[in-house]
Amino acid sequence: MMVTKRNLLGAGISSTAMAIVLAAGMAPSAALAQEANPVDTDIADEDEAVEATPENVIIVSGFRQSLETAVAEKRNSDLILESVTAEDIGKLPDDSIGESIARLPGVTSQRLNGRANVIAIRGLGPDFSQTLLNGREQTSTGDNRAVEFDQYPSEVVNQVVVYKTPSASLVGQGLVGTIDVRTIRPLEARESVFAIGAKGSYADLGKLNAGSEEFGYRVNATYVDQFADDTFGVALSAAYTDEPYQLQEFNAWGYSGSGEAGSPFAIAGSKSFVTSTQLQRIGVNGTFQARLSDNLMATVDGFYSNFDDDQSKRGIELPLSFFGTTFDPSTATTTTTEFGEFATSGTFENVQGVVRNDIFQRKADLYSGGLNLAYEGDDGWSAFFDFGYSRTDRNELSIESYAGTGFNWDDPNRVGDEFAADDVTDTIGFQSGTTGTVFSPSLDYSDPTLIVLTDPLGWGGSLTVPQAGYYNNRILEDELKQYRVGVAKELEGFVSAARFGLAYTDRSKSLVPDEFLVRLRDGLTELAVPSDALLRPTNLDYLGLGPIVSYDARTLIDDGTLILEPNTSNDIPRKAYRITEDLMTAYLQFDVEQQLGAGMLTGNFGVQAINTVQKSDGVAFADVDGDGAEDRIDVSGGADFWDVLPSANLSLRLDSGWVFRLAASRQIQRPQLDDLRIAIGYNIVTQEDGQSPTGAYPYISGNGGNPALRPYRANAVDFNIEKYFGGGAGVVALQLFYKDIVSYIDNDVAVFDYTGFPLPVGQAPATPIGLLNSEVNTGGGNFYGAELSATLPLDTFTETLDGFGVTGGVGYTKTEIENAQGEIDVIPGYSKWVANGTAYFEKWGFNARGSVRYRSEFLADFTGFGGNITRRLARAETIVDAQIGYDFQDGSALEGLSVYIQGQNLTNQPFVSQFDVPVPEAVIDNQEYGRRFLAGFTYRF
Repeated sequence: MMVTKRNLLGAGISSTAMAIVLAAGMAPSAALAQEANPVDTDIADEDEAVEATPENVIIVSGFRQSLETAVAEKRNSDLILESVTAEDIGKLPDDSIGESIARLPGVTSQRLNGRANVIAIRGLGPDFSQTLLNGREQTSTGDNRAVEFDQYPSEVVNQVVVYKTPSASLVGQGLVGTIDVRTIRPLEARESVFAIGAKGSYADLGKLNAGSEEFGYRVNATYVDQFADDTFGVALSAAYTDEPYQLQEFNAWGYSGSGEAGSPFAIAGSKSFVTSTQLQRIGVNGTFQARLSDNLMATVDGFYSNFDDDQSKRGIELPLSFFGTTFDPSTATTTTTEFGEFATSGTFENVQGVVRNDIFQRKADLYSGGLNLAYEGDDGWSAFFDFGYSRTDRNELSIESYAGTGFNWDDPNRVGDEFAADDVTDTIGFQSGTTGTVFSPSLDYSDPTLIVLTDPLGWGGSLTVPQAGYYNNRILEDELKQYRVGVAKELEGFVSAARFGLAYTDRSKSLVPDEFLVRLRDGLTELAVPSDALLRPTNLDYLGLGPIVSYDARTLIDDGTLILEPNTSNDIPRKAYRITEDLMTAYLQFDVEQQLGAGMLTGNFGVQAINTVQKSDGVAFADVDGDGAEDRIDVSGGADFWDVLPSANLSLRLDSGWVFRLAASRQIQRPQLDDLRIAIGYNIVTQEDGQSPTGAYPYISGNGGNPALRPYRANAVDFNIEKYFGGGAGVVALQLFYKDIVSYIDNDVAVFDYTGFPLPVGQAPATPIGLLNSEVNTGGGNFYGAELSATLPLDTFTETLDGFGVTGGVGYTKTEIENAQGEIDVIPGYSKWVANGTAYFEKWGFNARGSVRYRSEFLADFTGFGGNITRRLARAETIVDAQIGYDFQDGSALEGLSVYIQGQNLTNQPFVSQFDVPVPEAVIDNQEYGRRFLAGFTYRF
């Protein structure tokens, strides 16, 4: 058979690489066939015909193959995108999906317990992008829309595509990008595969908590086969993970003082832990394909993940500016900064610390699957039907357990707690530096006769009944159904095809809080930890605090030492919500293809229209019967609105290997789901304070969620210049982008209609129109930037460097988005600079590579009390990883076997957040994850 080099995507693209592209979903058998819009694979550097023999095809494998496949995907798409593809079946280039995605140009990640958990695109965090699985929207294991990528085992994923521009047919798009995670399609794999793999891991921080581990393992298997003359195919993948993650954390409450002489900034308190996490996860994926006729393909796929993240958190909470603690600034050592005086060392007296033995456990079951029917007619007509389903059931349990030297503390301004005056207190020296604060205590916190179960600081608010901890179980359910149909017709002329489609998405997410106060048995105020429950003391030497009393609070609850008492506060049911979204989407898209002299113009233009009906159910509290107590009332609210999203993507492809792209679109990103909750607390304001939105008094004022919140909205323009070389294996690309944010979301006080809400007894408001402190839509601003990326196989320049190569990129984003007060806002997840690079060598079966990724400071998410998210400014970070391996070659007795060793976070880069006053020593969080080392193998039969 005669083919052209351009039909091989350039002579540098191997047949194996092409198989991986097709298996990952590039062929039009999945619902995303219409969305990816790959151009015909007849665009390359040369036009001459050659015989398709081994001499004309350069066979590559491993990481080089993965890069070449990514270059081909980028080149042949009409959308601006980046991608990463498995080096072999079930073998992504990195240990996790998040790590692999974070190495793409303009993309980075935030770490959770050392894992790359959520993704930021073009400097903006996960709230501004959308994630799909095989083209279908997904539920998440988090509180909001953002998918946490450690819910997907990397071993069952074959390709990830990051779309940076949308098309009209791309349903479920995000504001800065859309991430499509793809699994294998067996009929496109074109070969039978059975592969197994295993790896062991080691966390070099060791066993920080009693009962924790330093070694872990992962195992996986993949089977792909075709039957009945390749008309039926099946792909099955399974992966199991049992791995530890260790964390040494410093956390400051904040910093007190004014910065003036005699009142320097000084650490106000500390809540620092060592955390040991045991992650157990099983992931199973299956796909069945049947070519029912020459024109009709059926694909059924399903994914299941069981996720158990069990954390033991032990440490000491030190009140250093409150609860009777004293500090003499005149004895402190201070340094002068441009922001004022800062205390770098000193001594606190009368400190009554709280020894914490906490548990944080997250369990989740994720179900996802669907049915796709794709028709490809002989007359240019095609059509598809797709049904997708996704569900996540999650329980998030947080148990806090308190111990100390005695119940309550001696408040000199409060009568009745003098019994606490004899409690043992600590005198603690401190030294604050750029990595946090180190302490020098005078007490032995590992002495079980000194440290007892109690409420050391009276957090329960009672002088007689201690609150010895808190039990918070958050139960979340997230369900999504999606139905899609589409039809397309190939045409002659400038417009090469027309596409029309409809999609209906039904999503619901709910939270049910189940919370308890922890008491001591028999009404005691203090109780020694039972000797049979004591564990090995936890070492806090990295903080200077030494060992502390350790136990498992779950054991003490089970044996009756600790008692759970339901929390009957109205604040608990007020947290509950149920949010539903019904989206009806229609799109019309025209593909274009036109020969223009020495090149070809390809692309698409069209429009997508979305009708959104969103509703939230919850509870409100008001005294409606006059008995002086708040009454519970069920309430609901919502909104019904349209978004019209035009888009255009044009690519001018020159025979010389240059590609010029221009894209323009209207883009949206839906609000965080919990911002749509209806739960509202409110009251009647009778005093004329000048704040009434109508000028009439009394008026209603409240706070809570906003069920009428609209999406983020933006107008965007992108321009790309790309140069391909080395037979299509190399590329240098410059990407320029601009987004005009016309609707932004920020916290503010806005006018709200309380019609339908029960009114408190007493003086009635003049009107139901009042104020609500909540998330609101505001004017926006703009952000813009540039990305420069390259994939360079160095043998393109000289044969001496055969096997060597580099890939990576750097991105710059400037934001000028204003908040509700008209000030430039700090956007969650925003980094001005992101960069990454990988240098590799691959030849004779040997492979080695080193990778580095950098992001500048950004507003990061930290988990706070009760699982609530707290955002703080995180410092810039640089992560370094490396891997070496060997693939046994053809003819070897071990042919098919690959072995490798990986090192992660080799420089032990901590995750650090900064206090509002940007003094380098004013650290809020310093999380040290340590280095991780992995060794493993894959064997392909």
